[in-house]
Amino acid sequence: MPVKTYDVSPRVFCAMQNLDITLLASYPEAEIRPVLPSLVRMSLLSPLDNTESSMESRKQILAVLIGIEVVNSIVSYLQVNYHELENELKKELQARQKSAFFEGQQHEYGLQSGIALGFERADVARKVRVVLSEIFNLQQQVSEQKPAAHSEMLDDGIYLEEVVDILCIALAELPSLLNILELTDALVHVPNGHRIICALVANFPDCYRDVVSHVIANCDEDGSDGKHRLLLLMGLSEMNPSQALANRSMCVDMLKVPSFMLKLTLKHPEDLIAFLTGLLLGNDQNLRSWFAVYIRSSQKRKGDALNLVRVELLQKVIQTTTNAAELRDFNLQGAVLLRLYCALRGIGGLKFNDDEINALSQLVTSCPQATPSGVRFVTLALCMLIACPSLVSTIPLENKAVEWLQWLIREDAFFCKRSGTSTSLGEMLLLLAIHFHSNQISAISEMVCSTLAMKIPIRPNSTNRIKQLFTQDLFTEQVVALHAVRVPVTPNLNGTIPGYLPVHCIHQLLKSRTFLKHKVPIKSWIFKQICSSVRPVHPVMPALVEVFVNTLIIPNPTGKVNIDHMHRPFTEAEILHVFRTSKLTFFAEELPPMAESDELTQIEVTCPLTAQLLMIYYLMLYEDTRLMNLSALGGRKQKEYSNNFLGGLPLKYLLQKAHNYHHDYLSLFHPLLRLIISNYPHLSMVDDWLEEHNLAQGNSTVVVSKRELKPEQLDRALAAIQTKPHMAIRVFKQLLQMPPETQAQYGQQLVQHLPVVFAKSVPRYIKDLYNDIWLRLNAVLPTTLWIMSLRAITNSSNSINRRTFANESLLEPMEVLSCPRSVFCSPYLLMILLRILKGSLAASKTYLNVHMQQKQVLDKNGLVQTDADREELKTTLIASQESAAVHILLEVLEYMASKASDRVSHLELREIQGIIGTYVHQAFISEPSLAKLVHFQTYPKSVIPMIVASVPSMHICIDFVHEFLNVTEMDKQIFTIELTSHLVLNYSIPKSLGVSKFCLNVIQTTLSLLTASAKCKFLRNVLPAMVRFVETFPILADDCVNILMTTGRSLHSQSSLGVTTMQMPLTESAKLCSYRDAQLHIIMIEDAFKALVTAVMQKSELY
Repeated sequence: MPVKTYDVSPRVFCAMQNLDITLLASYPEAEIRPVLPSLVRMSLLSPLDNTESSMESRKQILAVLIGIEVVNSIVSYLQVNYHELENELKKELQARQKSAFFEGQQHEYGLQSGIALGFERADVARKVRVVLSEIFNLQQQVSEQKPAAHSEMLDDGIYLEEVVDILCIALAELPSLLNILELTDALVHVPNGHRIICALVANFPDCYRDVVSHVIANCDEDGSDGKHRLLLLMGLSEMNPSQALANRSMCVDMLKVPSFMLKLTLKHPEDLIAFLTGLLLGNDQNLRSWFAVYIRSSQKRKGDALNLVRVELLQKVIQTTTNAAELRDFNLQGAVLLRLYCALRGIGGLKFNDDEINALSQLVTSCPQATPSGVRFVTLALCMLIACPSLVSTIPLENKAVEWLQWLIREDAFFCKRSGTSTSLGEMLLLLAIHFHSNQISAISEMVCSTLAMKIPIRPNSTNRIKQLFTQDLFTEQVVALHAVRVPVTPNLNGTIPGYLPVHCIHQLLKSRTFLKHKVPIKSWIFKQICSSVRPVHPVMPALVEVFVNTLIIPNPTGKVNIDHMHRPFTEAEILHVFRTSKLTFFAEELPPMAESDELTQIEVTCPLTAQLLMIYYLMLYEDTRLMNLSALGGRKQKEYSNNFLGGLPLKYLLQKAHNYHHDYLSLFHPLLRLIISNYPHLSMVDDWLEEHNLAQGNSTVVVSKRELKPEQLDRALAAIQTKPHMAIRVFKQLLQMPPETQAQYGQQLVQHLPVVFAKSVPRYIKDLYNDIWLRLNAVLPTTLWIMSLRAITNSSNSINRRTFANESLLEPMEVLSCPRSVFCSPYLLMILLRILKGSLAASKTYLNVHMQQKQVLDKNGLVQTDADREELKTTLIASQESAAVHILLEVLEYMASKASDRVSHLELREIQGIIGTYVHQAFISEPSLAKLVHFQTYPKSVIPMIVASVPSMHICIDFVHEFLNVTEMDKQIFTIELTSHLVLNYSIPKSLGVSKFCLNVIQTTLSLLTASAKCKFLRNVLPAMVRFVETFPILADDCVNILMTTGRSLHSQSSLGVTTMQMPLTESAKLCSYRDAQLHIIMIEDAFKALVTAVMQKSELY
């Protein structure tokens, strides 16, 4: 019997899996021969259950076995005493472990004439022993990693049937000695081992998956047993074809045996392309790398599995190209094939042969129908030409590619019109040409990779030929520029539109300054595209605006020809055209009349919010770039936008909207925020952000009122606010329910009545409502609202000097504070004024920086000269403005404290004190040097207790005490000692103790050096401070008592001595006055002693 007839057929294995005896009975004897050992054993063993179905199955098995001659020999193997045999085999295994030369001792088998001949003549028990000993011998050779494991009996196929019979029965009878997985590892090394293992698995079908996974996990294709294991895996797969895909999945999961995996895939050729695409383009990076390594190594070894796959793929390409007209899904099939071959080339490193190159060239240069899938196919084909330079490696292939590209250029408009897609192939061709002209191979690589959706290497030297086709045969630089500006803008441009669009081309041409070089105007195209943009904003639009601004201002890079700037910035009329629908565009001063051209009036703004944000970004970036490059302009006059114009645009409101729709404006919000913070800090103050956050949370629960508020109703309510407050309450609540855009329409009416609303006779609830409305308006119209508020305050009936505020007035903070005293005494008006003051100070700083940049000092060579004096003057001016503001507010506190006589006035003072304290605290925290300056200049001593109590950051002044006390002016020393005493009273920290001691030393030293009159003046001012020092630190009581005793003795002795020589010229009345002063100060010292005793010595806590 030939050996091959012993292979297990798939239907026999399936019947064994299902134990379908009826089917087995219908098969010929030769086909079921491999599984007879299991059937015979099942027929002879007593069943576990005696049910009728079990007995019937037993009868069917016996019916199958009757008449088969070889069954008798199998029965004889079952009659061997396996218990005794197991003991002998265990002894043999022990002997093998002790002796390294046991494999040659064949006499222990009891066979004197050789294993093969002795096996034929031996009895049944000895045959079983011989086979198992040979298995052990083979396992020992494998474990010792001998180069060529062999067995005289197992190598020959003559004994194949008997060996399988014995091993099948031994596996069942000797489970402690034999394991099918260990048998597999040993038998796989002999020539017929795969057939033996397949037969064993067929007799034990439940072990199929375990055996397959074990072989796959331990298979190394490059190893010595790699071919044998592959042969075994193929045999197991052919025996059970239903598990082919499951076996393939195991290979993928374990990253093992790629050849076996591909051969299994070839048995299902309809799944080949999808499977290979999943391997190379899936999300598993390890799987992709593993398969790519296999492709590279298999090309060197010329592996048969990869070659079979390439032949199959080539047939599919040829079939697809040949039947292109008949296939409905040609575009889809072609696109999949193109991506697969690009992945094989770029990721797997596959080198195409001539047949593949010709077939792929035919596929790439196909002319599909004008459908969205057709556009997709052509786009991929274009990228494949660049990614696979071998497709244009010869003159005929190159000519074919040129003809196809020319057809593509001609049919571009037809494609876009018929396919219904917004992506134009012409834009992609233009963009490629632009990149080739500027030699930006990295940009081309990124573009090709993003289109193909895979990361593949594109080397500059491999793109030389295709670059020449684009730049010389198809698109010259001038053709690119002229064609790009005539391309229509993309309607409803947004970030969800895939592919390459006109905006990509314009961006690259602007970046390379091609428009400047060939004098092609581009401003109108960019303006139209801004007006046609919708959200989510396309990520290229901010970059386009940035490049456009750079082109307007920044000169050409060094080494290039300097070309006259023929580009022009957007005019005010064009900018206002974008904002014509905005309800929040208010200008504090009227703009000069601007007439819109007919062309401008025909441009429609698709999404006002997106267009306005892009235009604001342009304005902010333009001003920032202009200021940063003043020295590089070389005297060239550049357009400037006025403060009044910029202040009237709703910058802050648009920034809030961009923040609310953060995901839609992700690429625009952060650079816009950076520009506004750096150039317009008064629009991004912390207080405003916190207030806006609270307002935004409050707006989420607001129900918009359905009733419309008429301006006449608002006027009536504001006019009768003191006599009929309920009308104002109703109107203000209705206003608070409106969105900011609607509230802004009533802004001018509301602000005009600002002094009236905050009059003393108006109920506080109305003031709170009005203040909330003002804060909401401040969140969207800050600059304009500030100007209107200042005008209303200064032009009120109580104001003596009426003034007209303009946008430039905000640049001078002292003008903001030049308001009537009554404004500072109103808590609500003061809060509004301080908010405006903060913005004015921030705007003033920015203005001074801009002024220094614009008025730069140039040396004789025209270079910018650094001027430290100007910088120092600017710093001094800013510090003087801030300190003046603080001093004015402190004087307000002194005035109100002097006028506070009743309980109501004291409560108003407390409120004003809290407002001013908060402002001063924030000012000191943001600029600690301001605290030093303000206290060096001093202020009324009566304000010190209020300031120390209401400004938490006053503790930083403790660091300046030593420096202040070194000043020789007595008034400043007295002020410093008074301030220090209140500070240590509030901050009793170890540092304060040292400062207190220093102050007492200064007092003692000063008193010892002063004249009597000066000593009395000095003592009169420092005595309360000394009491506070001792009250805070009782340990200083001795020092204070010593100072008082010394000073008292000095004054007493001086008054007892009478008139001194220096007092001789004085009149009698002056002498008498001097004597009385000395007596008065002695009494003051005595009172200080009493205060010390009362405040310190009698404290029970000290004892």
